[in-house]
Amino acid sequence: MTDSTRLTDSPVAPADAAALLRGRRTVDRFRDDTVPDAAIVHEAIEVARWAPNHHLTEPWRFALIGAATKARIIELNTALVAASKGDDVAEAKRERWSQMPGWLAVTCLRHDDPIMAGEDYAACACAIQNLSIYLHSAGIGTKWASGAVTRESAFLQAIDADPTREYCVGLIWYGYPLRRPKSRRKALSEIIRHCD
Repeated sequence: MTDSTRLTDSPVAPADAAALLRGRRTVDRFRDDTVPDAAIVHEAIEVARWAPNHHLTEPWRFALIGAATKARIIELNTALVAASKGDDVAEAKRERWSQMPGWLAVTCLRHDDPIMAGEDYAACACAIQNLSIYLHSAGIGTKWASGAVTRESAFLQAIDADPTREYCVGLIWYGYPLRRPKSRRKALSEIIRHCD
């Protein structure tokens, strides 16, 4: 598609958008230097909230996690892992989690209707993707975690969330990547069905 045939309101060429989307990978190792500027993280959240959301429910909430809350979450996770997998695994997790530079959590408001609850979860997942792509465009990597600790009431209370009103969709770690993992995808022929 040439620039002249592109939609006039699209600020990004399709090839540039494709390169950005394909380039975002889950980052599992971060550099030791400082966490990115808070302004870029706030801008990423501002962009995240433009995700599609059925009936404009805007079900997402974002918790910027500081050092004290991070420490409480690490202790909670260490206890959970110790109970299920033993002290050695728990201490390895504690060390790994302690190295994660930036932390934020994305929660979703609970909905009694199961169809709307599913729509709201999907909206929050889209918001996390928006956030991750925006940060990736600024050279900041992310990892979306959703382990057992994020389902604990104590975790929600630590991030000032009411467990009766919301649940955690993801704990997002962010920072400057030490490396960007490579990834592959299945061939299009394996995932596309033509339904004439």
